[in-house]
Amino acid sequence: MDVSWEELGWERLAAGVGRRRMPGWDCTIGLVAGDDAALMVDAGSSLREGAELRTQAQRLLGRRVTHLALTHPHFDHVLGAAVFSGVEVYGAVGLDSVLAAERDEICATAVREGLPRAEAVEAADLLVRPQHAVCGEWTLELGGLQVLLANVGPGHSGHDLVVLVPGAPDTPGTPGSREIVFCSDLVEESGEPQAGPDAVPSRWPAALDRLLDLGGEDAMYVPGHGSVVDARFVRAQRDALAARFGVSPR
Repeated sequence: MDVSWEELGWERLAAGVGRRRMPGWDCTIGLVAGDDAALMVDAGSSLREGAELRTQAQRLLGRRVTHLALTHPHFDHVLGAAVFSGVEVYGAVGLDSVLAAERDEICATAVREGLPRAEAVEAADLLVRPQHAVCGEWTLELGGLQVLLANVGPGHSGHDLVVLVPGAPDTPGTPGSREIVFCSDLVEESGEPQAGPDAVPSRWPAALDRLLDLGGEDAMYVPGHGSVVDARFVRAQRDALAARFGVSPR
């Protein structure tokens, strides 16, 4: 039986493209489908969440997720990754080393933020590291759809990856006619952007400039937390971050 995105708690952004705001930490998960492949953007905060996302993607698309992009190393984005066995995993260059070296701290942060210790420990023990390191930009072919992974950081973390889904300019006004940018936590709408110990404040405004250059004025920008925003919102957040950290905007 066919099931709609909305029935499973997803927001459909375009044909074959959607996102889900997860309970608890309001972390956004993205899903992008081509003709014969599918990309998940981030994996949830636990193996339980990851398994739910994997199952939902298969119900929505009728096939398995084949690619996974981990946007940065924070627990609510990476701890569900181990359930996506057999997929191609991508991350910003250096992310694999961070996940290896800081596994215990990622686990401890998850527990401090309220994830049950047993779930955090299990997920951290199985923590997946990317096989593919994105230094600049990487184009993924999903079967009739090319998606761009871009390493635009550092900013919110030392290893920030964003995902650009191209629009369809030859069919204006139809679903998919606007670019969609999954911004991860470089952009937050539901609260002030969080700057933890691994943030690089001096580089964050420049990361948002690069993100805006990728998406352009008419794109939909999907924050790591909160509602979909536009370029004006991203630009205002860039200026606010520049003022907050004493950085001169471009």
